[in-house]
Amino acid sequence: MSASSTEAGTRIEVILVKAGRTKLRYPASVLSDDGTRLTVHAPWAAKGTRDFGFVRFEPGDVFTEHYWRDRWYAVKEVRDSDAALKGWYCDITRPAVVQDGELIAEDLDLDLWVSADGATVLRLDEDEFSESGLAERDPEAAARAVAALDELELLAKLGQFTALID
Repeated sequence: MSASSTEAGTRIEVILVKAGRTKLRYPASVLSDDGTRLTVHAPWAAKGTRDFGFVRFEPGDVFTEHYWRDRWYAVKEVRDSDAALKGWYCDITRPAVVQDGELIAEDLDLDLWVSADGATVLRLDEDEFSESGLAERDPEAAARAVAALDELELLAKLGQFTALID
């Protein structure tokens, strides 16, 4: 483990930031940290149920979340209260920052859903991304965000998605 790693079992606050504001903040337990990828375990943090149409996130769901300090995405494995795999929700983010007991990930609006069986791969929120103005404000970040989404989608369609988190 590198000097910048967080020890397994440590509690950490995950902070998801969007458009400069805290979107969501919740406690998680560190499962592993190799200095590049930090993996945490946390229950569904929002209040109530969120029905996306293709999946429902609800109380009792458990997330194993993988954040990278050098990649423009986070991959969240979603399981129900009986530990059955629902799938993977991927946030396109700037590389994660870990400091002072906090993991900070800046959401860039684009998302990808991969169903448990890998048969459904959905690009999400491309309209929000276009409307965010990121392409005008920070063209390099916008290009990296789109490239990250393309990379994840390709890995999912090739059946190589889980290699990211194994």
